Amino acid sequence: MTTATRTTARDRVTTTAPTPPASPRTRRVRGARPGWFVYGCLGLVLAGSVFPFYWSFLIGSGDAYTLRDPHMSWIPGGNFLANALTVVNDPALNFWKALWNSVFTSALIALSVVFFSTLAGWAFAKLRFRGRGWLLAFVVGTMAVPTQLGVVPLYVLFNELGWTGKTGAVIVPALVSAFGVFWMTQYLQQAVPDELIEAARMDGASSFRTFWTIGLPAARPAASMLGLFTFVSAWNNFFWPFIVLDRQDPTLPVALSLLQSNHFVDYSIVLAGVLLSTIPLLILFAGAGKQLVSGIMQGAVKG
Repeated sequence: MTTATRTTARDRVTTTAPTPPASPRTRRVRGARPGWFVYGCLGLVLAGSVFPFYWSFLIGSGDAYTLRDPHMSWIPGGNFLANALTVVNDPALNFWKALWNSVFTSALIALSVVFFSTLAGWAFAKLRFRGRGWLLAFVVGTMAVPTQLGVVPLYVLFNELGWTGKTGAVIVPALVSAFGVFWMTQYLQQAVPDELIEAARMDGASSFRTFWTIGLPAARPAASMLGLFTFVSAWNNFFWPFIVLDRQDPTLPVALSLLQSNHFVDYSIVLAGVLLSTIPLLILFAGAGKQLVSGIMQGAVKG
């Protein structure tokens, strides 16, 4: 047998040699499933998240003395519907008008923040202009300024414009957010390749058309996350609406604060109202939870 023949045979043996079986440890890693410790931690997190809702329902389904009862039962009572109707039908509260104001202002603020933040993020991420880095740093730096510092001049401004007591005074200061601009800038830097923008420009598309047809659809997962969090933040906002709105035309958090403005506070009524105010948010998260998770995951990977 010649040397070439021996070499070919050795190569054939090497090529056809079976792959050694994976070790038991490798098989355990590949087919690993969460154990009892992981499920136990997730169960504790779930219980801690659900408990505030259960506590609100527990107190809201009782009467005025439930919270003060030293032998309070952990089983919900049967007064929740009556307490909820008391909140809804309270003439001083004006529940339905407050609910509409919260829905309207939160939705408009969320849509505005998503659009303007995506537009500004597109400019910072994909357009080349002088001072871009310094301007982005300035926008991000405004996040360190406390909101309370601007309350007095902002109130004086809206008072001069005659907007105090109107929902526009709540909407206009929140039309765009520094966090939204930063978030969309980081996402769009990796989500849209520069070659796609150059191809659109060669086809004669304007800058805004390129943004509308390429940037906005690509930013949908991150924009969905930003819109949901902005809606929740605007819905729960109490400080500025409490200052600038009248008690006859409030948002829902401001209206619910009227339930505990008396000397005797009926916490069963208060917590029934609080639970009613969280129902729209639960419905929103149940319907848009998939978009929320997708936006967070894609934003984390691309950022």
